[in-house]
Amino acid sequence: MHDEVRVTQAGGEKEQATNGDLPCGKLIANGGGDEVAVEGSSVVLKRKLSRFDGEVIRLIGQHLQNMGLQKTVSALMRETGCKLENPAASTFRENILNGDWDKVEFVLKELQPVLDDSNSYNQMKCLILEQKYLELLEDGRVIEALHCLRVEITPLQSNQAKLHELSSLLMCSSSDELHTKAKWEGKGNSTRQKLFTKLQDFLPASVLLPPKRLESLLGQAIELQKSNCIYHNTSMDAKLTEFSLLSDHHCESKYFPCETRQVLSIHCDEVMFIRFSHDGRRLASGSKDETVIIWNIEADEKLVKFRTLERHTHGVSYLSWSPDDKHLIVCGTDDCAELWIWHVETGELKCRMSHSPEDSLTCCAWYPDGKKFVTGGMRGQFYQCDLDGNVIESWEGVRVIGVSVLDDNETVLAADTHMRVRTYNFEDNRDSGLIHESHSIMSFNVSQNNRYMILNVALQGINLWDIKDKALVRKFRGVTQGYYMIHSCFGGVNEDFIASGSEDNDVYIWHQRLEGRPIATLKGHSRTVNCVHWNPKIPSMLASASDDGTIRIWGPSQRLEDRDVL
Repeated sequence: MHDEVRVTQAGGEKEQATNGDLPCGKLIANGGGDEVAVEGSSVVLKRKLSRFDGEVIRLIGQHLQNMGLQKTVSALMRETGCKLENPAASTFRENILNGDWDKVEFVLKELQPVLDDSNSYNQMKCLILEQKYLELLEDGRVIEALHCLRVEITPLQSNQAKLHELSSLLMCSSSDELHTKAKWEGKGNSTRQKLFTKLQDFLPASVLLPPKRLESLLGQAIELQKSNCIYHNTSMDAKLTEFSLLSDHHCESKYFPCETRQVLSIHCDEVMFIRFSHDGRRLASGSKDETVIIWNIEADEKLVKFRTLERHTHGVSYLSWSPDDKHLIVCGTDDCAELWIWHVETGELKCRMSHSPEDSLTCCAWYPDGKKFVTGGMRGQFYQCDLDGNVIESWEGVRVIGVSVLDDNETVLAADTHMRVRTYNFEDNRDSGLIHESHSIMSFNVSQNNRYMILNVALQGINLWDIKDKALVRKFRGVTQGYYMIHSCFGGVNEDFIASGSEDNDVYIWHQRLEGRPIATLKGHSRTVNCVHWNPKIPSMLASASDDGTIRIWGPSQRLEDRDVL
């Protein structure tokens, strides 16, 4: 492989040095150790390319070819002495797209030495023959199709079920029936291109570059830069073309939710809990003033009051939206033995659950199917209930601080007063230990993918646990927390961030992959921040609730849409 640098003969000393009766193509020394070739009116400097340079040229050539710049590609390959792909591979593709199956098989034999093993060769041949067989059937050439099946496919195909499936296609009476039964689009460029894409997986990159390889590499680089960007919090990056490749990706803090965009101050006492609906269109807030306010999020991302739900004895400590966002469960404080289920749209009370005057139902969680829920409290109540508030099953003696139901619709996680989180299955009456902390657990939250949970631990901070591996992943410090109930949350794009309130009146945000101090501290509340929650559909919107009676909506100081490039 050589890199050919062409120098056009044009006057001056260079012209004098190169003009003469040198025959075209003759190599002469240029005094610097390289060889110079005279080709027509140009001088070509030839030097050996490194493997890296050769691969970069091939990647560039493939990208230019995809852009339709074939003449440019030809010039690049000619000047560098590189080959974009193995000539046999090019012929292989051309024959497949043309449906020249005899030629395809011939070229496949030429490519056999570069394959990993004989099994790869047989698999490729099976795929080719299946396409050939289907096209023969579509053309009505049944005898030839039968011959292909018996003589060519059967000796290679050991899967009897597949052979039976292919044989049954002989009975199809029309092309439409064949397409439907075979789940095949029919003879043409589309199915042949899909066939070649499957076959390409068997060919090494040295023979044939994977499709759009340069774009793939650049995409990986962008993903790495995004993971190293502590403020990256946008879903506007689905396309590689939305990023600038001229400099490393870096998000500025002004695009991160660090500024108060709105203060909601309708509650007349401490706001204990807030929760966005799953669709991100509403926010529910519960207060010590015994009310729950439902807020609508308008098109301009401003929140306006939708309705008030009243008469929650002793105040509100916890809220949970049903999976379809139609119902809202409201839990009271430690002194309350009741639980309310509201129909959000109509404001009607669906049921008021009061199983025992000794109960203290301070937390709850819906099952993913929305047909039942679990609830419990610190006095030892732990129930599985239906939507009418009837207790289906109960677990005696579990002093529950927080609960969550995993996506399997069976496993319940519950944090208790013994500094543990355990798993429970009400159907099978099984429980087992999950993790154990060294200090009291004040609250916990589970990520949407059910892989991680964060625990607010008294006098410690926030600990991130891997549920699957039962392992402590990271510790996040900086928050001030004694023995008050403070609810933290995951949030942002891909739930990359963790946010929490604090007894020092601030809101703290950490990047999930960066252990230690917070990346942002949000100031504005004048008393303890009891709860924070990130909008699941608007990554730039964060809400916080405080003892000062207000809810603050946090957003970026500048909108992401105002940026030229990401």
